[in-house]
Formats: sequence, structure tokens, C-alpha cells
Amino acid sequence: MITFLVGLAILIVGAVIYGRVCEKVMKPSDRKTPAVEKYDGVDYVPMKKWKNSLIELLNIAGTGPILGPIQGILFGPIAFITIPIGCVLGGAFHDYMVGMLSVRNDGEQMPSLVKRFLGKYIYVIYNIFVCLLLLLLGVVFIYTPGDLFVTQLLGGESNLGNPIVWVVYGAIFVYYIIATLLPIDKIIGKIYPVFGAILLLSAVGVFAGLFIKGYPLDEIWEKGFSFVNAYGDNFIPIFFVTVACGIVSGFHSTQATLISRTMADEREGRMTFYNMMVLEGFIAMVWAAAAMGAVNIGLATSDMLHDQATTVVGVVAKDMLGSIGGIIAIIGVIVLPITSGDTALRSLRIIISDALHIDHTKKRNSMIVALVIFLVVAAILVWAKADTSGFNVLWRYFSWANECTAVFAFATISIYMMQHKMPYLMALIPGMFYMYIVTSYILNAKIGFNLPWTAAYIVSAVLTLGFAAAVVIYGKKKTKTISASGQ
Repeated sequence: MITFLVGLAILIVGAVIYGRVCEKVMKPSDRKTPAVEKYDGVDYVPMKKWKNSLIELLNIAGTGPILGPIQGILFGPIAFITIPIGCVLGGAFHDYMVGMLSVRNDGEQMPSLVKRFLGKYIYVIYNIFVCLLLLLLGVVFIYTPGDLFVTQLLGGESNLGNPIVWVVYGAIFVYYIIATLLPIDKIIGKIYPVFGAILLLSAVGVFAGLFIKGYPLDEIWEKGFSFVNAYGDNFIPIFFVTVACGIVSGFHSTQATLISRTMADEREGRMTFYNMMVLEGFIAMVWAAAAMGAVNIGLATSDMLHDQATTVVGVVAKDMLGSIGGIIAIIGVIVLPITSGDTALRSLRIIISDALHIDHTKKRNSMIVALVIFLVVAAILVWAKADTSGFNVLWRYFSWANECTAVFAFATISIYMMQHKMPYLMALIPGMFYMYIVTSYILNAKIGFNLPWTAAYIVSAVLTLGFAAAVVIYGKKKTKTISASGQ
């Protein structure tokens, strides 16, 4: 338990200190925000600080900070240290800076920010990439909560031939359509306080359960650290790709820019962007600890953590909180992906509209774009359910794409900071780290280049150095151009 508590201390103290550093670097001011200057009653709508913060938390907190850490804890108590450090220096910084960049640039979405700071060629690549990520995320976050609802609450089997599965999928689908088309303050803003209460109560309940039930947790000095876990997975990069959302998630860049359009004051940025990611880090640590404790008391097995993470959620929740409390906690876990999936598809609609210069304030245009998106989502969902390995393939591509998107974001932030004479290494270093993670992963993966680990690590090191050099060279060149033009 000591290692876990030390990790929590790192998360809280680190967030207070580094959050202030980030805020000092950005220097929020009284300038008008996009929500005020570009109010349109649809996407640019000023909302209260607490509501923006809650929506941001629910937007970014899918099943990643729960299922990922449950699998990630298979590497041992080292997870209790790496999650908070990565969250404070990487994830929370990433979310805050992207959100503030959007606020400072008329509420532009991430693809537009990439175009502004990285150029039109990278923009084209990123635009395709992020659209694919959001599309896959939308599918994953219909599939995951649907299966949790059927198996954990209804006690049924989630298979292609069970009609209840498709009824549940259909209900989530209808909600997504409504949330994608209606004004954010009229649908999402009104129901999120309810979802937020369930989410926070579930996390607090499981956290309290760790102490009340006396779940034994391993200490890092007792178990030590093994670079390879019992399933042959290397800590680098597998741990960071697996835990993903609890440490750094590129998906968050699409959500922070969305919320930037509803912020009334720049000073809300630290609470809305930075602190909400810290809360997600807390959720990740709580579920990692719960999973470890469940294994240590014989309630679950390592194989369950590795292959049936959703089952672990139900087992832990019911053991800690009782039948009623357990059901509430499970509902919280079901809510998480739904509240991320709806805004992911909404973000996709906005990004496509912005890229194709479609006026999304006109309902007819929004409906046409949304219809195309949902037809594709439905097709992929049916395929993933029909193919026995469909969802596994879908999840792996989504997880890797998620971290790749973060690399683009760190590069964008680095260029911005160079232009404004800020300490850009704050962004470049985590960007380099994740460049190494995503390249080494895809170079070794069977769904990638299937190279031996040694070769994958060497090639990744070269690519990472090339990435860093390219960012610095391009950043200096762009900064000189701006200085010469007198901007």
C-alpha cells in the first residue's frame, strides 16, 4: 500500500506544482475567448466553469483509464509510480497546452492547429489519421459499454446471435446520433452532471473499498521490477500503449479543443484541462490497485486481468461495494465510454466539416455529415462483432493510433512554444518519448512490421532523433520567418 500512496502523493503534489508552472508559462489573460467572440448558439456557447470541467473529464475518460490500468498492473507496482509521473509531466501538460492553443486561436480544432504550426502537408496526413482514430473510437465505445451492460448488468452473453446485444447497441447508437446533432448545451450540458456524479462516486467508492476491504498491494521494493511480464510483454512500449489514457492520450487533444469553444475565461484552463487529466490519472491508479488487490486475495487471476478486464470490473465492484453499490460502480464504468464516444463522433463531424469548409451551423449539412459517419460506424461494428478476432484487431489499431495522435500534438505544442520563446523542451521531451513508444511498438507488432525487439528499438531510436531534429529545425525556421515578417 505504501507504493500506491507514494504514487498518489506524486500525482497530487506534482499536479499542484507543475500545473502552476504550465499556467505561468501560458500566462492566461482577460482576452475574449472564442465562446464569447464567435458565439453561434451551437458549438461556440459560453458555459460555466464547473460544467466545462465535468464535461471535459467525461469526454476524455473512456474505458481506457479503467481497462488499460487493469492490464498494465501485470507489470507490477512500478505502475503506481509511472502513471502519476507520466500523467503530471505528459498527459495533463498535453491536455492543458492543446486546450489553451485552441483558445488562443479562435477555437480551432486539432487538425487546424496542426496545419497552422506544422504546415499543410503534415495537416493532410494528420487529418486523415485523427478522423480514423475518432471513427474507431466511436465503434469501440459502442461495443464496450454495450457488452458491459449485457454481461455485467443483465447477466447475458455478448455474442452475434443474442438480439439483446443489438438492442443495447441500438440504444447507444440513437443517443450518439442525438448528441452529435443537437447543440452541446441543450443535450450534453444538461445530462452530464448526472453522469459525472455516477463517475466520481464510483471512483471514490472503489478507492475507499481498497482500505475498507483491506486489499493487499505489492510494494516495489518487495516485487522489484521486471522489464518483461509473465506474458512476454516488454514494459517499453507495451505498458504505455496499454495504459494509454491514464498517462497520455492523443484523443484528448480532440476533446480539449472542443471544450475551448465553450470556455468563458482563459483562467479556467488549468482546472478544465490540466486538473481533469489529473483526475483521470487518479481513476487509473484506483483501478490498477483494485485489480492488483483482487489477484492477491484470490478474487481474480492474472489471466483475467490479461484477457477479461471487463469481468474484473464487475468482480471488484461487487466485492468492494456490495450488490447495489457494485451495480452503481459498473454503471459508472459503462457511462465512461458512452460519454467519450458521443463527443468523439461529434468532434469527427466538426473536423470533417471544418476540413471540407462545410457550414455546420446549418442543420441539413450537419445531418448529411453525421449520416455518412454513422453508416460507416455501423458497418465496422457489425464486422467487429461477426469476426471472432475483429474487436481485438480494432482495439489494437485504436490504442496505437491514440498515442500516435499525441506525438502530433506534442510537436504542435513544441513549435508554438518555440515561436513564443517558451521552454519548448517541456513538450519536445515527452513527444520524443512517445515517438519512441509508437515506433517501437508498430515495428515489433505482428499487425505492424514484426521485427525483433532489438531491431525495433534501434530503428525507433534513430526515428526519434530524426523527429526531434525535424521539430527543432522547422520550429526555428518558422520562428525566423515570423520575426522577419514582423508578426
